[in-house]
Amino acid sequence: MKRAFRILIAFADVKKPNLMKRDDFSWMIGGAQGSGVDTPATIFAKAAATAGLHVYGSREYYSNIKGEHSYFQVRVGTRSFRSQVDTVDMLATFDDETVARHAWAVRREGAILYDPDGGTDEIRNIATIEPNVLRFTSSALDKEGLPRTIGGVVEAARRRGVHIYPIPYKDLLKEVGARFGEPSLSSLTRMANVMAVAGSFALLGFPRDTLDAAVGRQFKSKRVTEMNLAAVDVAYGHVLEKFGGTFGYRLKPAETDEQRVLIRGTSAVGLAKILSGCRLQTYYPITPASDESEYLEEHDSIDLPDGKGSVLVVQTEDEIAAVLMAIGGGLAGVRASTSTSGPGFSLMAEGLGWAGMNEVPVVVTLYQRGGPSTGLPTRHEQGDIRFALHTGQGEFPRIVLASGDLEECFYDVPKAFNYAERYQLPVIHLLDKALANTDQTYPRFDPNPVRIDRGLLTKGPIRGDEDFRRFAFTPTGVSPRPAIGTEGGIFWNTGDEHDEHGHISEDPTNRDAMMAKRMEKLALAAEEIPPEDRFHFFGPANAPLTIVSWGSTKGAILDAMDALAGEGIAANFLQVRLISPFPAADVARILSAARTVVDVEMNYSGQMAGIIQERTCVPIERRIVKYNGRPMSCEEVYDALRQAASGSAPKRMVLRNGA
Repeated sequence: MKRAFRILIAFADVKKPNLMKRDDFSWMIGGAQGSGVDTPATIFAKAAATAGLHVYGSREYYSNIKGEHSYFQVRVGTRSFRSQVDTVDMLATFDDETVARHAWAVRREGAILYDPDGGTDEIRNIATIEPNVLRFTSSALDKEGLPRTIGGVVEAARRRGVHIYPIPYKDLLKEVGARFGEPSLSSLTRMANVMAVAGSFALLGFPRDTLDAAVGRQFKSKRVTEMNLAAVDVAYGHVLEKFGGTFGYRLKPAETDEQRVLIRGTSAVGLAKILSGCRLQTYYPITPASDESEYLEEHDSIDLPDGKGSVLVVQTEDEIAAVLMAIGGGLAGVRASTSTSGPGFSLMAEGLGWAGMNEVPVVVTLYQRGGPSTGLPTRHEQGDIRFALHTGQGEFPRIVLASGDLEECFYDVPKAFNYAERYQLPVIHLLDKALANTDQTYPRFDPNPVRIDRGLLTKGPIRGDEDFRRFAFTPTGVSPRPAIGTEGGIFWNTGDEHDEHGHISEDPTNRDAMMAKRMEKLALAAEEIPPEDRFHFFGPANAPLTIVSWGSTKGAILDAMDALAGEGIAANFLQVRLISPFPAADVARILSAARTVVDVEMNYSGQMAGIIQERTCVPIERRIVKYNGRPMSCEEVYDALRQAASGSAPKRMVLRNGA
């Protein structure tokens, strides 16, 4: 039986799962952190993308350097999609823990590739397995009357109708070693991950030349490339000879004339920063934000349509220094930014207040992760929206912009810099771990719409005015801004309240005027920022179900809405993009006309719903939330929205899927 991307899948749920029709293929690989799990997933994704297929890849990993479990899911198909799924169609493994954790997610008629040498290993002896996983697996095996071993897990999957493919990695690695005169097995074991990819593609009938090309692009060393290509040859040939034609699904190239990019979230942001004229990036290492700065370090000079673009990247001693150095760049007339996550952003609070007091343009890219404190350092959450709104003592204007997908990440970066300089204030660009660690295919990004607006930045000497007033009262609240060192542009900066020259002042009349001057810039921004940057609205206006959300839940919601529409269930979706200044009138107009409103967020309390109620007085009683550190899948969102549309859902639903 040969089928291409026609799958009817039931996904995991503690209650009665609904069926969501899918026309894509979900492949997963896992292994111990440090064993090179990213490499095979990247090869799989690149090969599929090169073959004209759409790709969505998501990465999960523990917050240690080596040893704990990590896994990577790649979703491929002939149409675009925007989120991950819970159901696994093919699980490629080369260690015990991946089998024990993820075999239960493999659907009927799916496939598991595993190392038969580990079949007798007891799951309790997996050093890094967590107690709840051990309890669940042991209980499931006991109910089946199976031994608590990897072989028992595999047999349980076989009984569910999963195809099992044993791959003798050691024997195949020895064959590769013989080709290169390398008898040491320990030096070859890292190539087992590439063999897992090769075996997967052999079962799917995927062309070897495309796979070989992806492997060739992955490695820089000629010898490493040659050895991995040999590993592909051995594993692909073995699986094809022994199991060829036994798996009922095929992954075939798709012809397309569309130029696409396969890009990761942090890379999209980094590339956009260079394109936007950012010339100083500061950071202190912190997950998941560091990947962006590391990308900039590797690509500090690129060819742009109007010449070369380059950026100075500085790793500072801490986040306090990072934000202050970026502010210094803004004072010097340079487009500057810093990237961080929640704990680092906490340390930046006083610096942001200083920038607010002195009207310094600076962009902070905030990648949210699980909190509080160190929280879940490498896991996902949308818990910092109120934090971004209120960080720093007192009141000062800031713009907060939230992106919902990688394309928005790219195009929102130049907007963030433009807003920072046009209104002379800090801009917080809200992203999250899910966006940071997503790989996705898109039509090639177009740099032409990117426009650089430097606001009232004064170029050249300032003449004819010995009484230059940097903080001059103006009708808009925005004053002329020379870079430090500009001839004739002498002014003072201080963290204290000040007069128009920058001199410290505690005069009550001046205080009233200065506070109004700064805060009125938000009213100006609210008028000037276009609707498409304030919110997006999807679906029919008169749909009986209205979804409201923000950030990276966008993809799962849109994919779930497509599935619901196929069943005749209409819904619309308000994606709030501008958090400050908040588009209260727009949101109130849309939600006031809605029949049933449900809020979807990746935090405990539904922070956006609370903000909407505060700013619009529109109550949102129904909430779908998730806070276990794993992104929302379209399958679980589909199930929750389906219940909400039927009227059978509780007012608060907590989504819990994720390994």
